[in-house]
Amino acid sequence: MGKKNSKNLSIIDRELKIEGAISSKGKLIIKGQVIGTIEGDVVIVAPDGRVNSSAAKVSSITIGGRFQGELIASKELIILSTGICSGRVECKDLIVENGGILNAEVSCKTSNAVLSEKTDAPFGQQDLKKEKQPER
Repeated sequence: MGKKNSKNLSIIDRELKIEGAISSKGKLIIKGQVIGTIEGDVVIVAPDGRVNSSAAKVSSITIGGRFQGELIASKELIILSTGICSGRVECKDLIVENGGILNAEVSCKTSNAVLSEKTDAPFGQQDLKKEKQPER
């Protein structure tokens, strides 16, 4: 038998409150309240969702409700127009929709090779640094 190509989906519904550590594969939708740590792939905090996390490590997170605490998103952090994010955040890509609130210490990481290549020359002069070819 071959592998089943299924995506995991977990939902913490409105009336559910979880305190402790959550580890999730696939997509996790939070409509209720989470207090504790989260480790997962794709996390969505719905408009009714509330998260208070001392350590959240995810691949991608979309916040439509409230998130407070420490967050590391290896790919992206998206704050929707209904979302509020506060605390300390580290991510690769950051998107904040009009109306979304980001009230956190933010660190956006990128690959060091790309960063050092672009920052060797003064601002606006990256293309001028290239060596000219001798005329023949």
